[in-house]
Amino acid sequence: MRILVANVNTTESMTKSIASQAEAVAAPGTEIVGLTPDFGPESCEGNYESYLAAIAVMEKVRAYQEPYDAVIQAGYGEHGREGLQELLDVPVVDITEAAASTAQFLGHKYSVVTTLDRAVPLIEDRLKLAGLTDRLASVRASGLPVLALEEDPDAAVAAIVEQAVAAVESDHAEVICLGCGGMAGLTEQVVARTGVPVVDGVAAAVTIAESLVRMGLTTSKVRTYAPPRPKRIRNWPPRQAG
Repeated sequence: MRILVANVNTTESMTKSIASQAEAVAAPGTEIVGLTPDFGPESCEGNYESYLAAIAVMEKVRAYQEPYDAVIQAGYGEHGREGLQELLDVPVVDITEAAASTAQFLGHKYSVVTTLDRAVPLIEDRLKLAGLTDRLASVRASGLPVLALEEDPDAAVAAIVEQAVAAVESDHAEVICLGCGGMAGLTEQVVARTGVPVVDGVAAAVTIAESLVRMGLTTSKVRTYAPPRPKRIRNWPPRQAG
């Protein structure tokens, strides 16, 4: 089985970290292929960057030539999953939805701890669209940008842990979801401080994708995710300057 794990930003080191976390939970025989978009932002922290990343991810996956069995979109609260489902027959799993749905097996209420406050509405909207907000206790921001996870990991971990503890103590969360693909690998540190289960979206998405493939399930093409109708698309892809 081969699973493509698409980072939504262009930071190659983050792609490697995400792919490493995916490999750590993948079953024997599952090959993880990390993909970095060819264009787009170095980190996604708002709607413009998210929409740009959605196009970049779709184009990167479309350009992949080898056979594969599933795709994971490794961005929290990002746009584009529906577009990938139109383009592909194989299962497409978004880490936001994978983490939240997994959390609901583990406790009554869950909270998400993410990066900047401006990302909170995007995550709330994605969870609402997926029908996963009934048992959402809160979405909390650590206040640090995505790239701080690599540039100042100690400060990032401290801020994430602080908000996770507050979610448990103040919001009555019983499970914590790590709300950024770049947070892959922080599970044990948050568990140690909160004492509750902590779900990493990348890990959850890998196990869900593997299960869907093993059950022989594919994306429905009857209506919502039917392939795009054949038509001319003007000036796409954009011509290179110069």
